[in-house]
Amino acid sequence: MLTNERKEQIVEVLQNLIQRRSYSGEEKEVAEYIKKLCLEVGYDTVHVDKYGNVIGSVKGKYEGPKVLMDGHIDTVPVDEEKWTKKPFAGNIEDGKLYGRGTTDMKGAVCAMLLAGAYLAQDLKKEFAGEIFIAGVVHEECFEGVAAREISKYVKPDYVIIGEASQLNLKIGQRGRGEIVVETFGKPAHSANPEKGINAVYKMMKIIENIQKLPMTHHDTLGYGILELTDVKSSPYPGASVVPDYCRATYDRRLLVGETPESVLAPIQKLLDEMAKEDETLKAKVSYARGVEKCWTGATIEGERFFPGWLFEEKDEYVQKALKALEGIGQTPTITHYNFCTNGSHYAGEAGIKTIGYGPSRENLAHTIDEYIELDSLYNVTEGYYAILKAYLAK
Repeated sequence: MLTNERKEQIVEVLQNLIQRRSYSGEEKEVAEYIKKLCLEVGYDTVHVDKYGNVIGSVKGKYEGPKVLMDGHIDTVPVDEEKWTKKPFAGNIEDGKLYGRGTTDMKGAVCAMLLAGAYLAQDLKKEFAGEIFIAGVVHEECFEGVAAREISKYVKPDYVIIGEASQLNLKIGQRGRGEIVVETFGKPAHSANPEKGINAVYKMMKIIENIQKLPMTHHDTLGYGILELTDVKSSPYPGASVVPDYCRATYDRRLLVGETPESVLAPIQKLLDEMAKEDETLKAKVSYARGVEKCWTGATIEGERFFPGWLFEEKDEYVQKALKALEGIGQTPTITHYNFCTNGSHYAGEAGIKTIGYGPSRENLAHTIDEYIELDSLYNVTEGYYAILKAYLAK
């Protein structure tokens, strides 16, 4: 399936993607390149939605399922002074292509887009169903929020998430919630602290008690996580002032079946019990909300709660993907992601049959001198081709 000419094209396309910097909210140049490329390699239509997601589609000659391949095109920022490689050049050394987004996750986007095109070309569209490739914006800020527009437009039967998996099949993930605990005190001069209520002292007691809360557990996904990541007081700087406000942020890693209400419930119960013991305690727990500007000018916003999901290894669509990969000589393990992906929407919210399958190693994401091995890039392209062919067989 992969000729030398196609391998050269894969490298060239990925280099073009890397050379177009695309921090969250700045994905326009990459989106426009993907739109142009989709039409050049044979996709029938390209749609750009209000958030700036770019979605290409190619339809087979027969009725069949809609298969969506999802890859985000935004990246985290780069501190160029710390890199020994050029982060936006796409240079190749010793079989590795370097640059921000190579692993996370422009390599997968490149492979998905071209795998869909190659299959349509080779079969002359003699397949049953429709192939979609989505270049997704703002995933680094909001896992799954921009994807809601994509599933509304596509209405897919299957979704393939291209996040790094070392060519293994992923059938689930823990989700993520960003929880905010706030305490409200009374300001006073620090020379007379008894006249005020120090919000930080109140928060210290809450933090201590939150650490004692039991954590949820799932046989496959393990324990949920509730980790303190940030504490801020106000006013800041607070010279000679008793702080009247304090905010603590927690990263909550979610298990299957956990809801926004069930996750906050034990913390709210704790705050209620503490308030009975201390009438001066005023505290609140909620989810953080994010608001970001898209390259289209639209605003994307949402509560930072992205659910977990998990499917069964024995599910027919999982086994079909597994056999397709084994049929081309790959030996994937079926497991789950340890981090959050757009699957939080497709599988966790919408219940769409979803798998994860991607190149490279997840521990290369967001790193200095990020890279992808060319062999991994070629292999994942062949893998996407094989899975699509299995799902879209007449």
